[in-house]
Amino acid sequence: MSKNTPKAIRGTQDIFGADAEAFAFVVETFERVRKLYRFRRAEFPVFEKTEVFARSLGETTDVVSKEMYSFEDRGGDSLTLRPEFTAGIARAFLTNGWQQFAPLKVATHGPLFRYERPQKGRYRQFHQIDAEIIGAADPQADVELLAMADQLLKELGITDVTLHLNTLGDAESRDAWRAGLVDYFRAVAGQLSEDSQERLEKNPLRILDSKDRRDQQFLADAPKIDQFLSDDARAFFQTVTEGLDAAGVKWVRAENLVRGLDYYRHTAFEFIPDEGSASADALGSQSTVLGGGRYDGLMESLGGAATPAVGWAAGIERLAMLVGEREPPQLEAIVLVEHDDGLAIGNELLANLRAGGIVSDIVASGSAKKRYDKAAKQQPRHILRVNETGYYELSGEGSAERIEAAIARNNR
Repeated sequence: MSKNTPKAIRGTQDIFGADAEAFAFVVETFERVRKLYRFRRAEFPVFEKTEVFARSLGETTDVVSKEMYSFEDRGGDSLTLRPEFTAGIARAFLTNGWQQFAPLKVATHGPLFRYERPQKGRYRQFHQIDAEIIGAADPQADVELLAMADQLLKELGITDVTLHLNTLGDAESRDAWRAGLVDYFRAVAGQLSEDSQERLEKNPLRILDSKDRRDQQFLADAPKIDQFLSDDARAFFQTVTEGLDAAGVKWVRAENLVRGLDYYRHTAFEFIPDEGSASADALGSQSTVLGGGRYDGLMESLGGAATPAVGWAAGIERLAMLVGEREPPQLEAIVLVEHDDGLAIGNELLANLRAGGIVSDIVASGSAKKRYDKAAKQQPRHILRVNETGYYELSGEGSAERIEAAIARNNR
């Protein structure tokens, strides 16, 4: 490579070969599963007005203050490459009048952008799959989404993960819990990490998921949400857990699993690799495979009416790492055109093979020997030799019924 050849931007990647096949397998499986659950496919802009993310994620969050790719366009508007899906989906719900479809089950996938330190399984341009139910206040929506996520992971062959589940309660419960946490952590504020000292007044729930040892010594005795749950919030969570049990979704209670933003309510969840599992080894410190929660207060932050909603997202790159390298589909047939005069017939046959769903290719250049060597090197299950008169000769192992059917169509 020349010194003058441009290099890829740090934190981005070119995906090819077996890695690209694994990436495609994740997306194809997601598309198949979302159709089973009747989630409607939607596409959204890669960039939005910066205020969409600032108002939904909060000006003080790391994503908004440190990680967003924001720029001023030629019209003077501040735009931002989307760092996550939910805010843009909420904006689309409000501006397009999608309230008429509520409860709306919607799914999408695509690239996202965050300026952060690149590391294993994490990039500055990354990709996610995303599923949301907007306009459903009942706990069955949470069960539906979690059952869908569980089935998706199983169909990807990722079975060594467990759903970690918590409740954040309703608004009343959450406010009472927040006050209890502030009182508790104020008493030991001087011993907390610098980040947690800053979060204490603004976002005390975030202290509960701190990985700093200075904070962790106080977490076991911190007030738990169960002490503050209203009867309605307790019943909501019980209905979710009973629904998951009935659906056969394995879960564990994770009392310190939180969502820091005030509009999150009730269910919060993450699918995490089991300790010592192959998935845990593959992901290292990037342990969450899929996560989400209920965000009943988001629409109000964007100027809409109060609208219940719940959703999840998962990184395609991380899922592809767990799926492992995948090879392209087995080449079933090669059309070997032995003489240039047979090329038109060979192309007609190739079209019929592909129309019949047969993975196939053609070899039609070089000397007769080179053509055969080139075809054999690709190790197809069958070789169809075509001469200048249009005569076919089929060779190979295993059933050739579908190929013979394509030949018959070609001879009509």
